[in-house]
Amino acid sequence: MSDLLERVLDAHGGLSRWRGLSAISGRVRFGGLAFLARLRFATGRWRRVEVDPHRPRVAFDDYPSASRRGHFDGDRVWLANREGVELESREGARAAMGAWRRQLWWDPLDLLYFAGYAVWNYLTTPFLLASPGFECEEGAPWVGPSESLRTLDVRFPSEVPTHSPEQRFYFDERFFLRRHDYDPLPFASWARAAHLCDAHREFDGFRQATRRRVVPRRPDGGFRSGPTLVWIELDELEFR
Repeated sequence: MSDLLERVLDAHGGLSRWRGLSAISGRVRFGGLAFLARLRFATGRWRRVEVDPHRPRVAFDDYPSASRRGHFDGDRVWLANREGVELESREGARAAMGAWRRQLWWDPLDLLYFAGYAVWNYLTTPFLLASPGFECEEGAPWVGPSESLRTLDVRFPSEVPTHSPEQRFYFDERFFLRRHDYDPLPFASWARAAHLCDAHREFDGFRQATRRRVVPRRPDGGFRSGPTLVWIELDELEFR
């Protein structure tokens, strides 16, 4: 484990405490141009979410409607009613995202897969990066107009559902996550994203960026101010 990652883990709550968790819950809402581009419009409402901190499993209440629940579990997604009866499912959800139809519009299971793995990645980072199979190396600092951020280049294991195999994370002088670069391949092979993180808050001793915004990343490593491809807000998080 790199020295930078060790400091980051400590700043976000500590790896030993993280390993003792059994669940994360809270409220999430999200929207942005990326979803509109796939004809998914009703994405801006608050929903309860439950996350397994140690394996890729997420459940969204009131998805896609008030009497339904959406489940993400690795490469499988499904919808259930209030009684837990499965209504619709999809195996091989990752491979399905590569079909031509997904370049034009998404159905509720497509969005469920994309949002499920993304939320799981975001709420388990940076602790996810200390898992077996991850390759982490500190890169050159990124110098912006008003600050310098330390960078961590990470290669993800192939079995972990995520945006792209290679990603870069940026941390400030407090070792808080401020930016996250990746290529959201399930959305489009050409997309390049800079995920900006702020409004860090502490919940049960763990720190999370509760306001996030994804904008286009430039070829030179910088990012554009807009358009906002995805925005995410988190609240009422519980780590238990």
